[in-house]
Amino acid sequence: MITVNTHQAKTQLSKLLAAVERGEEVTIARAGKPVARLVPAETSRPERRFGTGAGQIILLPGWDDPMTEEELADWYDGPVFPEDEPSS
Repeated sequence: MITVNTHQAKTQLSKLLAAVERGEEVTIARAGKPVARLVPAETSRPERRFGTGAGQIILLPGWDDPMTEEELADWYDGPVFPEDEPSS
C-alpha cells in the first residue's frame, strides 16, 4: 500500500492512478492521518469473453436456404400466433 500526503497526491495524480490500475491501493493523508483511499473502480458489467458459447448452438445444413413460395406466403400473410395443431 502506498501512502502519500495531499501535496504529493496533487502533483503525482497520474502516477498514483497508474499504480491503482496495477492493483495497488493508495492512501492519501493529511498531517500523517489517512483521509482517503484510491482503489480501482468497480466495473458494472463483466468483461466479454469471445468463445464462451462455443458448441452450444448447432446450425444444421440448409438453415439459411431461401424460403419456398408457400413459406413466404405464410410468413407475410399467416397469423401472428398460429393455432396449436391438434395431435393425431
